[in-house]
Amino acid sequence: MKININGKGIKVGDQLHQRIEEKLGKFNRFFGDDTIANVKVRPEKDQKCIEVTLKIQKHYYRAETIADDVFTALDLAVEVLEGQIRKHKTKIEKQIHDYAYMKEYLKTQPTPPAEAVEEPKIIKRKTFDIIPMDPDEAVLQMEMLGHSFLLYLDMDTEKVCVVYKRKDGNYGIIEPQY
Repeated sequence: MKININGKGIKVGDQLHQRIEEKLGKFNRFFGDDTIANVKVRPEKDQKCIEVTLKIQKHYYRAETIADDVFTALDLAVEVLEGQIRKHKTKIEKQIHDYAYMKEYLKTQPTPPAEAVEEPKIIKRKTFDIIPMDPDEAVLQMEMLGHSFLLYLDMDTEKVCVVYKRKDGNYGIIEPQY
């Protein structure tokens, strides 16, 4: 597993670096060297925030946790990642050919109780015209509609993009590469 560790506004010391490698190393024995883990550490007011993104082949797992100290936040993030994988265990087993790399990991994980596993369904399908606009206009349109995201055609790049509202109140743009 390749682990990329970045500190934003905080220095990642050797002890934390070693602890991150130790905690994420448990995934390495199941998912192998193709796995990429990106870890971002940053202060969040009086607390510390850790964001961990695992890219295992074509699938992503992400956890963002905040705690008083960075080691507790790391432990919580690893628990969230394990929970995501456990939660999707039955779905993964049904589609095992897409998730073959998880077979060994799933063998070691307990099966969640039957009543806790409720598969979400697509209950609505919506179609609309994609309108060319610039990102600022897309944000304005999204706010006027009261949505948390908006799909639009960027006037400059002529690509389909998504503008979305972030938890911190700012906006983000997703620009796909194709």
